[in-house]
Amino acid sequence: MITFIICLSLLILAYFTYGTYLQRLADADDANLTPVMRLEDGVDYMKLPRWRVFLIQLLNIAGTGPIFGAILGACFGPVAFLWITLGCIFFGAMHDYLSGMLILRNDGKSLPEIIGMYLGTGTRTVVRLFSIALMVLVGAVFILSPAQLLSTMVSGVSLQTWVYIILAYYVVATLLPVDKVIGRIYPIFGVALVAMGVGLLGVILSFKYPVPELTTLHNFQLDPAKLPIIPTLFITIACGAISGFHATQSPLMARCVTSEKKCKSVFYGSMISEGIIALIWAAIAMAFFHGPTELGEQLAANDNNAAWAVDVISRSTLGKVGAILALLGVVAAPITSGDTAFRSARLIIADIFSYDQRPIINRLIICVPLFVVGFGITLVDFGIVWRYFAWANQTLAVFTLWTIYVWLVRNNKNYWVAFIPAVIMTFIVTYFVFLSPQFLGITNVMMSAGASVLLTIFVAYLAWRRAKAEVK
Repeated sequence: MITFIICLSLLILAYFTYGTYLQRLADADDANLTPVMRLEDGVDYMKLPRWRVFLIQLLNIAGTGPIFGAILGACFGPVAFLWITLGCIFFGAMHDYLSGMLILRNDGKSLPEIIGMYLGTGTRTVVRLFSIALMVLVGAVFILSPAQLLSTMVSGVSLQTWVYIILAYYVVATLLPVDKVIGRIYPIFGVALVAMGVGLLGVILSFKYPVPELTTLHNFQLDPAKLPIIPTLFITIACGAISGFHATQSPLMARCVTSEKKCKSVFYGSMISEGIIALIWAAIAMAFFHGPTELGEQLAANDNNAAWAVDVISRSTLGKVGAILALLGVVAAPITSGDTAFRSARLIIADIFSYDQRPIINRLIICVPLFVVGFGITLVDFGIVWRYFAWANQTLAVFTLWTIYVWLVRNNKNYWVAFIPAVIMTFIVTYFVFLSPQFLGITNVMMSAGASVLLTIFVAYLAWRRAKAEVK
């Protein structure tokens, strides 16, 4: 319990300390007009109050990552607490805030356009394609994961039926102006998500279920050789620590926030909140099943289905009413992330072709093919889709981190806040490619690690050259 309380305290403290430092680093100034103050269009650029923008941003970025990812990551043991806490503060929240400010100051343009401004047109092209693919993957994952959970909760309704219902909702939410569905319904779901976290936190603090302490960095996975902490833990727990998907969502709220100083709560604050949710789920998962080893055994006996664990934990610890509220938050989070993923894909494509999104027919022309592909992916085995989604998610974060680094260097700012996370995450995603059987599957650890280090050094050198090329 002591480890958990320390980590929780550090996350909260970071908002008021490191978050404030980053706000000064970005020179946040309310004298600067935000995009919505100049470009309001009644569709995507619409003024919304800070509390509403915060809750929407939290739902947009949360998904099932800080819940399912945290539960699966808890199988590694209490070491997961370290990655969630330090990763969220110094990697994820920094990534979300500074990328959010970059997007805000460039009229709320989509992430690939921002990356292209700092890493070049070639990189912009790669990231455009990569981002669209990731958004469709995210949409598909966040059709399947809530559908799986709903099919376990509601008897008589099949998984495929839930897929059709969720997909139909995505079509409506993606096409309508941001204030019609997202702006009105999401804050309600946001309250449910927060209430879920508070409820489970109360269960933890009741001391009924002892939370394991961090006394060792031992890997508690059932097959630690197959799932080493480095790099697998860093890929498994993505959204609760750092996620490239988040920066693709930031343009949605960067087009609605009315002042720069509100961005600390919107971008840094929402990521800290997500880290807290991930920390709570990692703790309750280990505590409820009496340790990480037992958690791994129970998950293995149930096809590694994190939705099963969510259902059992919620019903057993919170009672009927509490469980309904908790499950509403868990179901709402991926659904609301899924529709904004498709919405982000629409905006990325619209930005590429400068395609006016005010006429609904123009939105349909882009959206229909995206939904067809997304539905096709739902027919593939969920485990395969999730693994590639997790890696792609972290890889996109690497592009964004190097973009932030270049921006800081060119503006004579403290670039170390981005450089260290960029180097570490470049190594992690590269190492995963060499080591994981999903990709190259080179079992020689030294060979895989050595190749990853060399590629990381090369990427860092290219980023350094790019940063220095236009320093005045």
